[in-house]
Amino acid sequence: MREPDADKVQQVIQAERAWLQAHLQLDTALLDHLMADEYTQIDSHGALVTKQQVLASFLSGTREWDWAGSDEYRVQIYGEVAVVYGRWRAKGVNAGHRFDYAARYVSVWVHRDGRWQMVSDQSTEIGPK
Repeated sequence: MREPDADKVQQVIQAERAWLQAHLQLDTALLDHLMADEYTQIDSHGALVTKQQVLASFLSGTREWDWAGSDEYRVQIYGEVAVVYGRWRAKGVNAGHRFDYAARYVSVWVHRDGRWQMVSDQSTEIGPK
């Protein structure tokens, strides 16, 4: 018999994978769908970034992805809230600067209106040991 939250865990992982694909394809419509209206990101400098600011950054035309992937998902379900811990790796160009980035991240998802929506995320770069 499956654990009661196993289906929710799989749904959240599917949403995480859709989030990745939306980034790779610079698909702002899908990102908008996946992000709650109150979405807030904590950026690498500790600033709070709104949904509108994140979406605008994708419309700038200055980002190109060579490759990106996420894995090592650990999902905790708390009723209609999911907290995801994962690993992210990406290579590409942003605003004319090449990047090769690896990070651990935490994202928070809420199940509402029949779907999972991200309400917040934060990444911490994985540096040399």
